[in-house]
Amino acid sequence: MPRALAVVLPFMLLACADESSERVELPPESVEQTSSADVPEQPADEAGIGTPMEERVATIGLLNKRNNLSQDLEMNPGDERRIGDVIVRLQACERTAPWEMPEETGAFVQLLVRDRRNEEQFGTVFSGWLFKNSPSLNVVEHPIYDVWVKDCAMSFPGEEAEA
Repeated sequence: MPRALAVVLPFMLLACADESSERVELPPESVEQTSSADVPEQPADEAGIGTPMEERVATIGLLNKRNNLSQDLEMNPGDERRIGDVIVRLQACERTAPWEMPEETGAFVQLLVRDRRNEEQFGTVFSGWLFKNSPSLNVVEHPIYDVWVKDCAMSFPGEEAEA
């Protein structure tokens, strides 16, 4: 049983119970115990695991639907690129460690588009996490521009020996 399900399942069962139902005690050996050592208190980069955030390189795809031009932007967290009427900002990129399943790659992206009424201003169209393997989880909804994550280049301890 996955750890998250083992932790959440007893609470789900309690929430479904009403006052008239009998309470059933589970034997202690059937409930998976977790310790605070199993849950990291800090993100991987702050804990010293993996490539520091400022050294990571994300590949972000940008599509202009009006003229069907697509381009790949290689950016470091904190970078901002302006392409015509759009600005793409990358705040962070992350991928799961090789020993974690399911594998996932994501980036925190902001998309700003020039305001048609005021040519000097850009309005935020999207700000959030985008995921490579789950693009429908968080979608950029804009009639002209689309943005997606292609990769986050970073490494974890021990990966060099595998290559």
